[in-house]
Amino acid sequence: MTWLVLGVALWWATHSFKRWLPELRAELGDKAKALVAVGVLVSVVVMVIGYRAAEATELWYFPWAVHLNNLLMVVAVVLFGLGNSKSRLRGKLRHPAQTGLIVWAVAHLLVNGDLPSLILFGGLGLWSAMAMVMINRAEPAPEPFSEGTVQGDIRLAVISVVIFAVIVALHIWLGPSPFPG
Repeated sequence: MTWLVLGVALWWATHSFKRWLPELRAELGDKAKALVAVGVLVSVVVMVIGYRAAEATELWYFPWAVHLNNLLMVVAVVLFGLGNSKSRLRGKLRHPAQTGLIVWAVAHLLVNGDLPSLILFGGLGLWSAMAMVMINRAEPAPEPFSEGTVQGDIRLAVISVVIFAVIVALHIWLGPSPFPG
């Protein structure tokens, strides 16, 4: 469990570096981006190793949640892509990717009611909520995106469906399957 906690902590630290130490981040310039990228990669590897090695202590079980998880995952994928899309929806949310990560975390917590999942998904979801608060305090709200088009909406939908299908295929291949058996 230690590796999992360290991985989540490293995720928080690398993603919060800009907010916690802005002077050092500015001083390092492009080197900071490389350090953050390496930190994020290492955090993901450590989280995966820690999650797979952790003993699962069951805390809850919701048999009905599998279908809700899959629906929420479609929403999460759309939200992740929304911030870089040309969709008309883009101007409706200030933090679509952060919101998507929270939806992803909640979806996974619904179907993974064990302690390692609570640490992993809960820790990343909590980080995302805290990141939104830090960003909102540090930066004024930008002008909402107003150049969205119907074509952008369609492109976002198609790309989201394809990415969701890839995620499902990876889950089926590597386990666990996102569909009840």
